[in-house]
Order: sequence, then C-alpha cells, then structure tokens
Amino acid sequence: MRKDVRILLVGEPKVGKTSLIMSLVSEEFPDEVPLRAEEITIPADVTPERVPTHIVDYSEAEQSEEQLYQEISKANVICIVYSVNNKKSIEKVTSHWIPLINDRTDKDSRVPLILVGNKSDLVEHSSMETILPIMNQYQDIETCVECSAKNLKNISELFYYAQKAVLHPTGPLYCPEEKELKPSCIKALTRIFKVSDLDNDGILNDNELNFFQRTCFNTPLAPQALEDVKNVVRRNMADGVKDNGLTLKGFLFLHTLFIQRGRHETTWTVLRRFGYDDDLELTQEYLFPLIKIPPDCTTELNHNAYLFLQSIFDKHDKDRDCALSPEELKDLFKVFPYMPWGPDVKNTVCTNDQGWITYQGYLSQWTLTTYLDVQRSLEYLGYLGYSIIYEHESQAAAITVTRNKRIDLQKKQTQRSVFRCNVLGAQGSGKSGFLQAFLGKNLQRQQRIREDHKSLYAINTTYVYGQEKYLLLHEVMPDFDFLSEADLACDVVCLVYDVNDPRSFEYCAKTYKQYFMDSKIPCVVIAAKSDLHEVRQHYSLPPLEFCRKHKLHPPQPFTCNTSDPLGKELYTRLTTMAMYPGECTRLLSLCSHVRRRCLCGCNRCTYCLCQNLLRLELLRSIKAQLRRVVFNRHMAQADLKNSTFWLRASLGATVCAVLGFAMYRALLKQR
Repeated sequence: MRKDVRILLVGEPKVGKTSLIMSLVSEEFPDEVPLRAEEITIPADVTPERVPTHIVDYSEAEQSEEQLYQEISKANVICIVYSVNNKKSIEKVTSHWIPLINDRTDKDSRVPLILVGNKSDLVEHSSMETILPIMNQYQDIETCVECSAKNLKNISELFYYAQKAVLHPTGPLYCPEEKELKPSCIKALTRIFKVSDLDNDGILNDNELNFFQRTCFNTPLAPQALEDVKNVVRRNMADGVKDNGLTLKGFLFLHTLFIQRGRHETTWTVLRRFGYDDDLELTQEYLFPLIKIPPDCTTELNHNAYLFLQSIFDKHDKDRDCALSPEELKDLFKVFPYMPWGPDVKNTVCTNDQGWITYQGYLSQWTLTTYLDVQRSLEYLGYLGYSIIYEHESQAAAITVTRNKRIDLQKKQTQRSVFRCNVLGAQGSGKSGFLQAFLGKNLQRQQRIREDHKSLYAINTTYVYGQEKYLLLHEVMPDFDFLSEADLACDVVCLVYDVNDPRSFEYCAKTYKQYFMDSKIPCVVIAAKSDLHEVRQHYSLPPLEFCRKHKLHPPQPFTCNTSDPLGKELYTRLTTMAMYPGECTRLLSLCSHVRRRCLCGCNRCTYCLCQNLLRLELLRSIKAQLRRVVFNRHMAQADLKNSTFWLRASLGATVCAVLGFAMYRALLKQR
C-alpha cells in the first residue's frame, strides 16, 4: 500500500473547489473564500486507511499551465469538480479536463479520476443522468459524488472515495464492460487459492477458509458466517461449492461480488497480504527480503524450511511414490510465473528409474539453490507462500547463515550441513562421470544424457558418523590460467585424472602446486577410469610418489563402468574431510612422531582416520600419553637425586606399554 496519498482538485473557476477543501478542514462553510487554498495534509491517524493524505487546490487565476501540469504529474488521484447547476462546467469535464489530464499522463499509468458535482443544495434534481454516460465512456473514472460545500453534504465521503481510489483501485481488478475480473487479477487470486489449499484437493474446506480469513483479516469466521458465505455462492454458481468447500470458481465469484458491491478493499487486503502491489505484481520487498551474509559464511535451509518443503512435496505427490512425475512437478510450480527448474535438474539430483525427481532429490535441489543463490531461494519460497503459511514476517526466517569458516577451524567442529567439493581435472579425465556416479548413475545411464541437459553440479546426502550431510560436487571447467575465486572457494578439492591417458595427471599436479599446496583446503586425487589399463603418466613424479611427497592420500581408484550398485564410500570420505579440514595434515604429522607406520599398519594413517572416528580419538589419546611421558622425563631430570626416580620411570613405562598394546588390539579388532 502507498505510504501517502496526494489528491488534486481541478475544474472551472467558481465551481467550489476551494470551498470543498475549507469545509472539510473547518467543518463549516467559510464566509470568505480565497482564490486558492494552501496544500492541506491530513495526518494518518484521522484517515480511515491510516495513510497521510495531501489535498492540493488548483486556481487558474493564481497558477500557470506549467504549474498545473506539474501538479497533475505528482497527483495520485484527481477530482474534477463541476457545478451541478452549471451545464457549461459539466461539458468542460469531457471537452477540456479529461483530455488535458490524459495528455499529461502515461497511458499505462493514468491516475484515477473522480467526478465531483458541487452545489447540490442549489438544485432539486440530480446530475447523475448526465454524468453516467461520461463514466461509461472513460474507464479512468472511479466514481461520481454529488456534494455541497455549504451544507457539508458528502464532503468527508468525497475525500474518502478519493483516498480509496488510490489505495484500492478498481481498474487493475475489474472490467466494468465485461462485468468480470481482469486476467491479471484472476491469475493472482488463483495463486492465492492454491497456496491456501493446504491439502491440494482443489477445495477450501472450513479449516482452510478460517486459516485464510485469519491470515488476511486477523479474525476467523464464525460458523454461521462461513455457511452464509457458501450459501451465497451456491445460489449463484452451480459448481462454486463442492463437498461443502469452496472451489476456485466459487472463490473468484466471491471477489467479483465484493468488487461489484463496492467492497474492492476486501480483495485488495487479500492481494496485499499475499505480496501484490498496485499492478498485481509481487513486490520486491516480498520476494527478496533483506538478509545479511558476512564473508566466508554460507546459507542453508533451517528445520522449519525443510518441514515446509516436505509438506509441499507431500501435497503434490498424488500417487505417493515418493517422486514427482512431470504432471505433479508442473502442478507444484503453478504458483510460479515461470518454470524454475530446467531439464538439467534431473542430472543434478537423484531421480528414480523413470527419470522423475525423488523426494531426496527434491530436497537436494532446494539445498543447492539456497547454497549457491540464496536470493533465488527466497524468491521461490515467496511464490510458495512460506511466510504466509508459517506466519513469519518474511521467508528470510527459513534461512540459516552459518558462522565463519575460520571459527569452525578453530573450534574443530562445525554446525554446517552442506559442504562443497570442487572437482578439477583435464578435459576428458572423467569429472562428469564422477559427479553422475554420486547420483547412482553408472556409465551406461550416463551415456543416455543429452548434451544440453548436462549439469556442472551434483548434490546428494552422505552420512558422517551417523549425521546426514549434503555434499555438493561442482565440476570446474579445465581452464588452468583462469581459475576464479569461486572455482577455488570450497571445503574440499578433487583432482581427477584418467589412468589411461598419459597426459592427464600433469594438469592435476600443476593445479595443486599452483593453487592448493599452501592452502588449508583438503585435496584428494582421483584415479578415474580405473577399469582401464593404467599407463605411465608423462610427469616427473608418478601419481603415488607425488601424493606421498605432498602428504596427500594415495590416488583413489574410481570407475563408473560397472553394473554393480555404485557405493558412496569415497563421497563419504570427501564429506568427512570437508567437515574436519584441519585434522588430516595434523594427524599425518602426529603419526610420524608416534611411529613410522600407522597403528593399523596401512602406511596411510590419514586415510584410516578419516574413515573411523574411534581411531581419531585413540590417536589423540596416544598424543596425550606422549605429552605426559615427555613431561615426566623433564621432571625426572630435574629431580635426579630423588630416590624414587627409577621406580616412577619404570611404572610410567609399564603403563604406556600396556595402554599401547590395548589400543593396538582394539584397532586390529575393528579392522
């Protein structure tokens, strides 16, 4: 709704424009009337709509045509005043004033007009018979009011109608010639109906009608009032009520009735509650509420948002197969002005054997959108009516902004649920196959993907120590010299090379040394297409030696050319490394202090520890024991004269030996 209303009064000299304004302000007819009244501002608290109102007078004797044009351009509504006892002033309405106003305003944004017949106290007849043909001829005319400045007749009503014409205009809603709602109004009300239809059965039952009433008007309908509304619809429409609930046709009929009876403020209240502006477009404030995202923080959906999205999925999954068919997906997005998901979404998230988006894939796509483009996610939630259904101030309440990543590293724990893995590699190294395998698609299924339906993203869930997390894979285009900050900003990196291509690993090695060797981002080398013959790489170091030199995991073999179900172990490992980025390097260094070989004997201590939380905790315990041994040794050197020194040293060595043997047995049993 507008923050204020500006009313301009125009008309021929001596028709009573100034008298009308002065009678409104002083509530009595003035003895002396000036040529022009000064601009009057009526405070918001004394107007019916609680909006400040500015009333502007025009005087031909005191103002130039240029000043008149300026006032017309600033006005929100224009009252054309005529004298009911002066036919010439009535003729001037159509011959002069309406054409002049139309020439000075844009065709698409013309201000509403109100015809004001003043001096009704001087005649016994009404001028409405003369005015009605004019109203029918010009659609910009909202209404006509006959009044008397002398008798104070309809003065308050005049300015109320003028204010109402601005705040609740009829033009965008209703076509008087056709006597029906305009298409844009039908479209907006249809979306409102679908959002309010919580079970998606095409009917607003009593509970849904009461929720709608409370949402829009802050008060529920009494049972009898509810029945009265449905009875009005029944009497006028055969299919307006079904199963004792209101259908879409009945809902639209009710609003048509409101407008025809002059109660279009009721329809506007509903429209504005659901985010619409005067042009029946969803406002920017509604679709894009302000949300602050500090640097190095990410955005995720919170628990309430997932519950809401789950309810949206459930009400559109008609056949209860935990997947959305093309028809069900189209029905879900009917409240959108466009289809938000393209064909590439089916290669971004999990689908069933028919290629339909599953429940998990549906939530994954929402998670991806929120992580990559939170403004787009807010817009989508706005179309679905999140803030209205959950009665929040805005859909920004659905978003969690995670804390700075540096704090997670310091505390060695994270509350985040979404982790990003950038996948880099030379052209043809197998990056796309690695992404699609995360969605459960083997090479045979991948070969059926159309080129224009491919996606650079893949997102799915993994479980780390019993917690469900989202891993987002992003395939980075292999342009070594032009890797942007976005290409490098992630939680973990995959460097993919083709074991069958001798030139493939060189890209990985150079990328690692150029961009990631000195960073704290964990890196994993993927030996893709491991089902093929492995050839010698044309690089100074073989991949295994390169990884050992830079304290990386050994290259991880990977292939999607299999008929067996594709596992998630490698992706779980990536998620774990993303969650605990500082642990891998620290533990590798620590392990070299404890023993040259890991306790499990695999020579790959970080690989083992990232798979098993218990081993991580055991290694921490060993480090604590070593610290105590070193501390005791220093104490012993400072106290060599103490007669119990050798007894304490022997006892400490025994305890360490027993603990070390017990841990060794525990790890062997786990393996």
